[in-house]
Amino acid sequence: MSAPLVTEHDSPAQNTLPPRSPVRVLHVVGQLRAGGVETWLRRVWQGIDHDAFQFDFLVHTDQPGAYDDFFLAEGCRILPCLRPARPWKYAREFQRIVRQHGPYDVIHSHVHHFSGYVLRCTAKAGILHRIAHCHSDTTAREAKAPFLRKRYLVLMERWVSRYTTRGLAASGEAARALFGHDWKQDRRIRVLYCGIDVAPFRQDVDRESLRAELGIPPGRRVVGHVGSLAPAKNHAFWLEVAAELAQRDSNLHFLLVGDGELRTRIEQRIHEEGLEQRFTLTGARQDVPRILCGAMDIFLFPSVREGLPVSMIEAQAAGLPCVYSQIITPEVVVIPPLCLRRDLAEGPDAWADAVQEKLAAARPLSREETCKLVEESEFNIRRGIAALETIYLEHQPA
Repeated sequence: MSAPLVTEHDSPAQNTLPPRSPVRVLHVVGQLRAGGVETWLRRVWQGIDHDAFQFDFLVHTDQPGAYDDFFLAEGCRILPCLRPARPWKYAREFQRIVRQHGPYDVIHSHVHHFSGYVLRCTAKAGILHRIAHCHSDTTAREAKAPFLRKRYLVLMERWVSRYTTRGLAASGEAARALFGHDWKQDRRIRVLYCGIDVAPFRQDVDRESLRAELGIPPGRRVVGHVGSLAPAKNHAFWLEVAAELAQRDSNLHFLLVGDGELRTRIEQRIHEEGLEQRFTLTGARQDVPRILCGAMDIFLFPSVREGLPVSMIEAQAAGLPCVYSQIITPEVVVIPPLCLRRDLAEGPDAWADAVQEKLAAARPLSREETCKLVEESEFNIRRGIAALETIYLEHQPA
């Protein structure tokens, strides 16, 4: 059972921390679910200097999240700030939280366009170091937004520009989505890749026992995916490709790692296709590197919206061939021989062809070689943490 969220009465000792040492950072997220952003924040916390930095989390829900227990056990606080759709009430609650749990040196907001309002509240609270962090490219979706939504986006982008002291983005496309086409001309803005720790991908995995644990029949080749069961990941198309592959090859099994709002609909679709015996849905897992290395033979990723998917970096570290959609930034390709880009407009038949092509090809590199390439790239988590530490210290006087 998840631990309860922390309120101001639960841990008064935290307020005795001096305001400058360690640097106190309040992260703003919707919920501490097992998603890409939250998993990256967990990795950052595990690698950052705890004597120099302290994290708390402001969330927009009173429901428990997958990572609540982990962060609470680490001494971080989880502070609900509800009703983001009611800006005046949200602002009052935000001010109360900052006043009672602060002082905070840095506010690091991960809630896309709503970061504009968060950082406006932050500025009014007198916090000088305000970070807006964009993790997703929503350009195509927002282009189709109704009139009132577009007015909201314009206002939020104006406030992001006005109140941000440092802008971060998961990719160039994500930077453009929040900070505008001219983001490279703004010295406050930079791309900060969400990296991974390569060490877990170097560990030996007993493939047979792992697959038995997951209910995968012996001898099958496994087409897999890691990600939230949410619309952006395009599981409807994923299932169309799987259905086509299932007709072509009786030796294939399909593995979905993750959880989310679409799980019931996905399970229903699998049932309608009569593929229950060919599918494994694991839910949220804490051992994704182990599953990538030991349970999958290929990684299928047809997203319709991404910033830069960390799970594709992990798949490459695991040595998996990847078939991915054209909307995903080319920045994600660390090991080109593993990666095959496809247009979603080509349809499930062409995607099934691509999967079979990559499955038939010999692995171009060993897992030790792929780990080394990712470790030497910009996606090494240690590089990202070092950059983030420098950014957090920018608020301090010289």
